[in-house]
Amino acid sequence: MVTIPAQFNGPDHSGNGGYVAGMLAAEHGGPGPVTSTLRLPPPLDVPLSWEHDTHHDGEIVRLLTAGGAVVGEATPGTFTRDVPAVPTDAEAATGLAAYPGFHHHPFDRCFTCGTAREDGDGLRLFTGPIGDGRTAGPWTPHAAFGHTDGLLDVPTTWAALDCPGGWAADFTQQTMVLGRMTAEVVRAPRAGEPLLAAGELDERDGRKFLTSTALYTPDGELLGRAEQVWIEVDPAGFR
Repeated sequence: MVTIPAQFNGPDHSGNGGYVAGMLAAEHGGPGPVTSTLRLPPPLDVPLSWEHDTHHDGEIVRLLTAGGAVVGEATPGTFTRDVPAVPTDAEAATGLAAYPGFHHHPFDRCFTCGTAREDGDGLRLFTGPIGDGRTAGPWTPHAAFGHTDGLLDVPTTWAALDCPGGWAADFTQQTMVLGRMTAEVVRAPRAGEPLLAAGELDERDGRKFLTSTALYTPDGELLGRAEQVWIEVDPAGFR
């Protein structure tokens, strides 16, 4: 059995998309990129279970409710777009200063990007526009997120790769939730390590927004990357 603790929310009453997608990826185990698809709003603080299956394309992992509903599933993944470029320090500073969530945030208690979360409780990863559909921001993981080895786990790293994409599609213009995420952690971030986050809007198709994200060290080492599908939703259903 497994639960999604309430700390790891996106909307107030459901799981952070990147964190839950990362839980699925960690259970799947790779190697290489993993694609996690969320089928319903991940419930918090309730018993869930894992289901493992095999398929001609590789192993499938499903996260199930007690009633058997599929919360999400993970399969082997592939990337289809170029990784966002590493932002400069100046671009990251510009993005932080322009973070729209400081003025309007549909989910201000989001584990990744919520402004109402305290240091060590939420990630407080704030990325704002730097032009050409790109977002950027600096981020240093708090010591609370490092395990005994000082490294961030897979779900927390996927959470950090999550919201810079949503802000590239601009949460202030439409309320969105994560539908699908393909990601790979190249090297786990260390708590206290200064990093640069990048996001990019690649395409809009009706209610779907296709975005890409990446985490870098200031000297340009790629720690992780992701491609995402965000879905525009009625905000009344996610309060």
